[in-house]
Amino acid sequence: MITIKTYGPKFELKEKERYSTIEKIISDKSGQGNDFLGWLDYASKYSKEDLKKIKDTAKYIKENYEALVVVGIGGSYLGSKAAIDAINGLYPENQFPIYFLGNNLSSNYTHQVLEKISNKHFAVNVISKSGTTTEPAIAFRLLKEMITTKYGKEELSKAIIACTDERKGALRKEADEMGYVTFIIPDDVGGRYSVITPVGLLPMAVAGLDIDEFVQGFIDGEKNYSETYSKNTAYQYGSNRYSLYSKGYKVETYISYEPHLAMLNEWLKQLYGESEGKDGKGLLPTSLVCTTDLHSMGQFVQEGSKVLFETIINIETPKYDVTIKESDNDLDGLNYLAGKKLSYINEQAFRGTLAAHSEVGNVPVNVLTIKELTERSLGELMYFFMRACAFSAYLLNINPFNQPGVEVYKSNMFKLLGKPSKK
Repeated sequence: MITIKTYGPKFELKEKERYSTIEKIISDKSGQGNDFLGWLDYASKYSKEDLKKIKDTAKYIKENYEALVVVGIGGSYLGSKAAIDAINGLYPENQFPIYFLGNNLSSNYTHQVLEKISNKHFAVNVISKSGTTTEPAIAFRLLKEMITTKYGKEELSKAIIACTDERKGALRKEADEMGYVTFIIPDDVGGRYSVITPVGLLPMAVAGLDIDEFVQGFIDGEKNYSETYSKNTAYQYGSNRYSLYSKGYKVETYISYEPHLAMLNEWLKQLYGESEGKDGKGLLPTSLVCTTDLHSMGQFVQEGSKVLFETIINIETPKYDVTIKESDNDLDGLNYLAGKKLSYINEQAFRGTLAAHSEVGNVPVNVLTIKELTERSLGELMYFFMRACAFSAYLLNINPFNQPGVEVYKSNMFKLLGKPSKK
């Protein structure tokens, strides 16, 4: 269970009389965008056969290839990348090499990834419901060209695994024609909620994560965060966000004291930014990684304009630790730390900063705590945020599951590129 404590200015929760109504429309799947609420109980519906296919495919990739390239943008890569970094860290020793492509249009980035894999026998996990989203479609075309040039067209059906729509779309048509192994992106689960589907689980399995435990974490979340408001920390966090927004705070800053959670912050920024940023409403999600960013943004948080509140993801027990040893000359003046573990020092930095920001800086702070970061606790944490997002978005009276605004930039880009109009 995720625990939550709040620090800083005290305030009254807003519109508490609406909480039970919103609880009901989530559980009944009757609110706006309810046709995208499949993630609510998706984990508990997994069969052993479904998970076995994912694990068998991951095993096939690792036994027959030297690397995996995951092609996707937004929720099609953020969830798996966040989970892999969170569990394996940023410099894992034994992780099967995984590269992410198609999440931007940078020629520099794309060139370097292509160069990196040019001498590797690689598989491709292409993730797209339509198959025509510009960034992944370009990357996929480049990768197919590389595979065909090096091994021949017949290699494509062996090397490519597609996550796509069950029935329609360009990628579905191509997968059927070429004989790719496929996994279905469910119609009732949007991209930023798709980490529990094969979209997230296949790359995670290739990276060596225990996806059975991750799914169990989601199932734990289904149980723990389906409770009524008084017992539901996800809903309490969601209402807290809404109340702070109503009090004039416009920015939520996600903070971790672990660099390997930086991509989890990025996943949260998409989840909340794309879900709530509509109709001139919504909190702006930003993020910091401490203590690094205390030496850049710490001054603003402490004494700058009061536009933000913090949400800290606090992991009580680290996976690894380092002990400070005594020095003979003590030129750096650190002998007072001799014998102490780095995790203890990091914790005191967290506690000292929490007091500085909330008590002196008058910044509202939510502290979300889990005992240790495992596949199971991470699954529960991600479900927690998804459930809280639905709750706070409904408090804003908006649809948490669409993203109409992203089509504007696409339309402009296509016009500038001279894309032919559909007949």
